[in-house]
Amino acid sequence: MKILTFPLLLLVPTGLRAADGAEAAHAGITPEQMQFFEKNIRPVLVQSCYKCHSAESAKVKGGLTLDTKQATLLGGESGHPGVTPGDATQSSVYEAMTWKNEDMQMPPKQKLPDEVIANFRKWIEMGAPDPRESKVVNASGGKRVIDMDEGRKHWAFQKPVKHGPPAVKTEDWAKTEIDQFVLAGMEAKGLHPVRDADRPTLIRRIAFDLTGLPPTPDEVKAFVADPSPEAVKRVIDMYLDSERYGERWARHWLDVARYAESSGKEVNVLYPHAWRYRDYVIESFKKDKPYDQFLKEQIAGDLLKFDGKRDQANKIVATGFLAIGPKGHNNRDRRQFAMDVVDEQIDAMSQSMLGLTLACARCHDHKFDPVTQRDYYALAGIFLSSETLFGTYEQLQNNNTAGLIELDRNSGQTAALAKISTAEVAELKGSYQKAKTAAEEAQREIFAMRQQDREKAGAASFLRIRGARDRAEEVKADVDLFYEDGTPRTLAMGVLDRKTPYDSPVLIRGDIKQPGDVVPRGLVEVLCAKGEPLNISPQSGSGRLDLAFWIASKENPLTARVMANRVWLKLMGSGIVPTPDNFGVMGQKPSHPELLDYLAVTFMDNGWSVKKLIREIMMSRAYQMGSGYDAANYAADPDNKYHWRMNQRRLEAEAIRDAMLAVGGTLNLYPVDGSPVARAGEGRQGLISIFRGELTSKAYNFRSIYIPIIRDQIPEMLSVFDYPDASLVNGDRDTTNVPSQSLYLMNNPQVQNAADAFAARLVKHPGTSAERLSYAYELAFGRQPTAQEKTAISNFWMRFPQQIAKGGGNSREAKEQAEFAALSAFCQSLIASAEFRYLN
Repeated sequence: MKILTFPLLLLVPTGLRAADGAEAAHAGITPEQMQFFEKNIRPVLVQSCYKCHSAESAKVKGGLTLDTKQATLLGGESGHPGVTPGDATQSSVYEAMTWKNEDMQMPPKQKLPDEVIANFRKWIEMGAPDPRESKVVNASGGKRVIDMDEGRKHWAFQKPVKHGPPAVKTEDWAKTEIDQFVLAGMEAKGLHPVRDADRPTLIRRIAFDLTGLPPTPDEVKAFVADPSPEAVKRVIDMYLDSERYGERWARHWLDVARYAESSGKEVNVLYPHAWRYRDYVIESFKKDKPYDQFLKEQIAGDLLKFDGKRDQANKIVATGFLAIGPKGHNNRDRRQFAMDVVDEQIDAMSQSMLGLTLACARCHDHKFDPVTQRDYYALAGIFLSSETLFGTYEQLQNNNTAGLIELDRNSGQTAALAKISTAEVAELKGSYQKAKTAAEEAQREIFAMRQQDREKAGAASFLRIRGARDRAEEVKADVDLFYEDGTPRTLAMGVLDRKTPYDSPVLIRGDIKQPGDVVPRGLVEVLCAKGEPLNISPQSGSGRLDLAFWIASKENPLTARVMANRVWLKLMGSGIVPTPDNFGVMGQKPSHPELLDYLAVTFMDNGWSVKKLIREIMMSRAYQMGSGYDAANYAADPDNKYHWRMNQRRLEAEAIRDAMLAVGGTLNLYPVDGSPVARAGEGRQGLISIFRGELTSKAYNFRSIYIPIIRDQIPEMLSVFDYPDASLVNGDRDTTNVPSQSLYLMNNPQVQNAADAFAARLVKHPGTSAERLSYAYELAFGRQPTAQEKTAISNFWMRFPQQIAKGGGNSREAKEQAEFAALSAFCQSLIASAEFRYLN
């Protein structure tokens, strides 16, 4: 493994009127579907199909055109539909892509990558959402013209202004200015707020929202018994100051940052050093790092001023944000690989920080937002002028490797591996020399055979040489992990400036083989004031530092709004802007625009403090409302768009798992040092060992944020409860309610082990059986059982142990085993209940 040492030094105008038209035309397509089409389908059609199958083709082959939705559905001369929404098997375009039919193979010269074909199948099965309409010539002769002045009128591209709270009719309900905005919205729609949440419900909500864990029975009792007006603020501050807060809120950002510890795609190479970025995010939220600084460090931490070695190392680790994305390591064209990495970086940066889909302008001007292809390649030059270091060694199917950044050994960074002896270092070096020699000998021997014409160059010879060389590279990677004295090197994924900056040409249709005019490195025009310089000065290196300060500026109209909306979504259950990753023309409009601006400006005025923003929202009566049903309100606002009640929310997968361990008293709250991926290494054998090793053992009882995230191989506990695609920016997880979740909670050994631990904890609790069972309710739900529940518990306890004991004999041991089995079954029923998994 190479290591670098870092020294300590189309036709839709994008104005407002066009935006409204686009929304009307594509009302049936969700923003997520639109983004999937623009990123994964349209570019392939443009690059690989339009030459022979578009209205502009010199000769349309097979009578098939694919440049409009209608023509794509219709198909060509064969009479078969080109695309049948919902059914890939009845779609001739998909069949041609698979090359399974020898008479119909498209593109004809080279089959598309498996990942691209899989994306087309996914697109068709989701209903083939397609925003393209029949081509109509407009007043400009068919050429799409973006009017930047008109485009800047879009609400999200105008600077937020702090509005005063509106007047309301209902007196004495609003506690804060936030409440006045919410109440005004309700009153305008003829709605009224439901009553406040009771104390046990409220503290459970606060505890999970801030720590991802249930409150302890003692915490609930203390809060319920505290009648003072300051009680809510005290409990909020207690959890904000908790060590667990950083882990909880870091998880939200890691969803947005598409955090994972492998490349995904066809090869799925492990990234043993990705965990440092995870820990950086946890520590940043724990210390309430100002959000603007947080963003600057992730884009250009290596270029920022630093205060000592530790601070410098942390800032370098922050740039791992740009390095941890998915990558197609088996791509043989390194130029294409580099452009794909840059595209992924632009996509992740723009969606997560700006709430825009800038990557949609790779092949053409953005179809909906006022973003040009020139804007895209101005940004691309910035990232092409930076070296992305993700740390993989060369092996079969991994044609694209990179080094890592070596952090100063005195920077106080956690080591991923234990120290080894000097003898073990020598042994590793010896193993490398042997493997290297074996690879060289295999190559010489096969070359000699070919010279003597005794053997032709076949696949077996190639695999023999390649296997020996890969083994040598694998051992070399292990050698590079340690200093001579056996101390592990502190290595990080990240980004550094290249020695020579690079301005990118515009790539016609996004094709690296069709470069156009060179574009100076720069910023996105529509987000800059009219007349403001867009280009990066030659003295500023890659331009990442300029980009970082531009994104994190108070003058940027999007940055504070996007984060304020993310925080509101996580606390209230739905965003003021329902599409948290898309504030563009195809994103949904804010339900309370003045409230969003109020939160954004207040956020900036408070030093970009996420904790202060959270506290302000939680102190509102809107947050403290109950989730009760009101028929009249529901009839007028079934989606609770205007927050007349608190949304009921299903806990995320991590919170469900952590809560199961917490109620059983087995949750290990000690942060994990490193990651199992770091100990497994990069190779395929390492991938297998992770899931056969510590993750499946009872001993791995750490918080779920420390579970390794391997793209396309997410652990069942997480995937069954809607863990997001770790290759995509995701600000709002899906929530499903499907049979597989119930089956998991009934039958999975990890759930059964958690129930056994829960039961064992109850056995140790003093008191009668009835008191222990009541205590189980306090642990699981944060409340005492009702009178009806107590009766049901009593009936259960009288019958169930005896039923289990039948056939087991009358010995004391058999009776105790039966009682424990009954108690465990009772605990499992609590864990499997909806109340355990939901916040009211």
